[in-house]
Parts: sequence; structure tokens; C-alpha cells
Amino acid sequence: MVQQKEQSTRLGTEPIPQLLKSLSIPAIIGMLVMSLYNIVDTIFISYAVGIDGVAAVTIAFPVMIIMMALAAALGMGGSSVISRRLGEKREAEANRVFSNIISLVVVLGLLGAAASFTLLEPVLTIFGATENIIGLAHDYIFPITLATIFFTFSFTTNAIIRSEGNARFAMVTMIIPSVLNIILDPIFIIWLDMGVQGASVATVISQASVSFVVLYYFLAGRSSLFIRLSEMMPELKIVKEVFIVGLPAFVRQVAGSVMMVAINAMLIQYGGEFYVGVFGIVQRIAMITLMPMMGILQGMQPIVGYNYGAQDFARMQEAIKLSLKVVTGFSIGVFLLVMLIPQWLMTVFTSDPEVIEAGVYAMRIIFAAAFVIGVQVISGGLYQALGKAKPALILSMARQVLFLIPLVLILPQFIGVWGVWIAFPAADILAFALSLYFLYKDRNLFFKGGNTIHRPEEVVRTGT
Repeated sequence: MVQQKEQSTRLGTEPIPQLLKSLSIPAIIGMLVMSLYNIVDTIFISYAVGIDGVAAVTIAFPVMIIMMALAAALGMGGSSVISRRLGEKREAEANRVFSNIISLVVVLGLLGAAASFTLLEPVLTIFGATENIIGLAHDYIFPITLATIFFTFSFTTNAIIRSEGNARFAMVTMIIPSVLNIILDPIFIIWLDMGVQGASVATVISQASVSFVVLYYFLAGRSSLFIRLSEMMPELKIVKEVFIVGLPAFVRQVAGSVMMVAINAMLIQYGGEFYVGVFGIVQRIAMITLMPMMGILQGMQPIVGYNYGAQDFARMQEAIKLSLKVVTGFSIGVFLLVMLIPQWLMTVFTSDPEVIEAGVYAMRIIFAAAFVIGVQVISGGLYQALGKAKPALILSMARQVLFLIPLVLILPQFIGVWGVWIAFPAADILAFALSLYFLYKDRNLFFKGGNTIHRPEEVVRTGT
């Protein structure tokens, strides 16, 4: 029990650089490995099925994003609430929040499984699937939606495990399914000749396996949190608090789904399915370059949430400043990488010269303002860690909903496929400016004094 308490109390005692490093590096490794299986999926599908297979998976991917959005709402909302409760030394309440979240995961899993039999084809059609690729898209996403409970459970509990300071095991829960998926991909996609459905079956088996590992972790008492049947009946107050704080994460993920649908629609209209496949590859590259910054954010959030709850504002501010410096360095590195070696990045996925040429052209435009992405990542996650729902929601919506989607829908009408690519750097610059505005507005809390705050209970009641 002493060791379990140390997992959370170290958030308020360990030196910030060492703590951020110990929490972020496992998150970065885990997320990179997790991204790797998405990349391996795309590589095998590209070579075994062709660019139509990549296009089909790209069309179906927004459905998976919606599933992850629900898990993000529970996981990020729950982890914020739990880390602040732990910082306030209210362990019993933190555990009741956790038990409520597990019951909500079960409900979402059952709803997802039911939807897989009734809503998939109409949804895929709405998301832009043409006659040529709707069969492939359905083959890919059906096993995944049928197994919603495994995805929701693993993604939700990963954030909660980090909230109690156990970043190493959180990393393990990301590495296990990723490595297993990479091993199973060639077996199901190529050797069993299952094509795109082989990729999704491998993913389901991998997520189911790690779900049982995580369940054992909690049931065996290795966590400071416990699953108690007596506390699993959802309480309105807890559910409301979790969803209010988790709403920005949900909106950000759903916005990503809407963004994907808008981009796919414009690419099909102005370029055809070929460009959907090209974007599918570029998107995988963007995903893996973003992971280090997301890892820093995930390392920062429990530190900020815990010390905010403990009213140790000096530690909170040190963590914020250091995180901003690190992600800015990563952002600049990503920009230089894509500008200097885009051809090499594309050849990892395909040997088709036409696809490589189109991908290099698209990547250089899409990543033209990549050096400002880090500040956007930290700013939205920072407000969420503090339980400040309104600014977190605005910043979560900014890049994708307020800026990118309108630009994607408008610009192609004047300059065709060019407009889709140009929308990305334009949205990045606008979202960066908005992030700077919020950080400057709350500079006393984040960088100077921090003596004027809302208590967590007030945040839930007022949403400010």
C-alpha cells in the first residue's frame, strides 16, 4: 500500500525535470510504438491490397476516431478528476470516480457492439465511401466496432493509470497491443489472405489481450485504485464532472473525425480516391511525428493536476514552462525532418512513384507551419488538467473545428486539391495565435503568481 501511495505522492515531491522526464518518456515510447502498429497496418495494406485499401481504411478511420473520442472523454476527464482528488488527499473519492468510469466503459462497449450491426454501412456512406471501396471499408471497421469494449477499456484506463503517477505501466499497456499487432499483421493480412479485415482482426486481438492485463493490474491490487462493485452504480455528480472535464478531449477527437470526413469528401470531389489514399499515408506520418509532443503533454498533465489540487503553484508553473520549451523543440525538429527528407518518409509506405510524388508535394505544404504545433498541444491539455472546461473546449476546437474544417471546405472550390493541403498550415497559424492569447490572458496563474484560482468544485459548477 505504501508503494501504491508513492505512485501519486511523488507528483508533489520529486524534482520537476526528473518527474516530467520519468512520466513523459514512457508515454512517448508507448505512443510511438502504438503509432507504429498503425503505420505497419498501412504498409502491409498498401503493398498487399494497394492504394484502394489505404483509401478504404482512411474512409473508415473516422468511425474509430469516434470510439476513441468516447474513451478520451472518460479517460482524460477521469484522470484529471482523479489526479486532483489525489492531490487533495481525497483517496476514497478518487476511487469512487474510478469505479463509476469502469461502469460507463461497459455501457459504451455494449452500445458500440449493437451499432456495428445496424449503423455501419449508412455511416460509411455518409463518411464518403464510394461503391469501389465501401466493401473494403466495412470489412475493416466491423470487427473493431464489434469489440468496442476492449478499445474503450484500454484507452480509458491508460489515462487513469498515468493520473496516479504510474507512467511505466501505462507505457507497457500501449506497447503490448502494438507489438502483438505488428506480429499478427502479416499473419492475417498476407498469410491468411484476409486483406484489410486481417488488419482489424489483428488489432482487436491485441486490444483484447491488453484489456485482460490491465484488468488483472487493478484486481490484483497493484494500483492505488480499486474496482468496487458497490461503487459502480453511476452517480450523476461524478458522471457530470468527468464529462465536463473530458468534453474538450471528446470534442477534439470528434472534430478529428469530422475533419477527416470533410477532407476525404473534398479530395474525392476534386482529386479522386487516389488522393484519399495519399492523404492516408501522409496522415500516418503526421501521427507519428505528433506522438512525442502528446507524450510530453501526458507527462505534464498529472503533475499539473496534482499540484494544482495541492495548491503548490510553483511546481505547477515549473512543469508548464518546461513542457512548453520541450514541445517547441520537438515542433521545430518535425518541421525540419519533413522539409528535408519527405521522399524517404513516403518510400517507407509505397514504391509507387506517382503516390510518392503526390505525397511529397502534399507533406511539404501540410507541415509548412509544423513548428508552432507544440504550443497548441500543451495549451489545450493544460486547461484540461486544471479542470477549466471552457478554455480547454475552445482550444480543443480551435484548430480543427474553428479553422481547419471551414478552410478545407472553402479553399478547394478555388484551387482544387491544393486548397486541402494549404488549409493545414493556415489553421496551424490561427490556432497558435489563439493559444498564445489564452496563455497570455492567464499568465499570472501559469507563469507568475497563481494566487487567483477557481477551486476544482467551482470549476465543475461554473465551467470556467
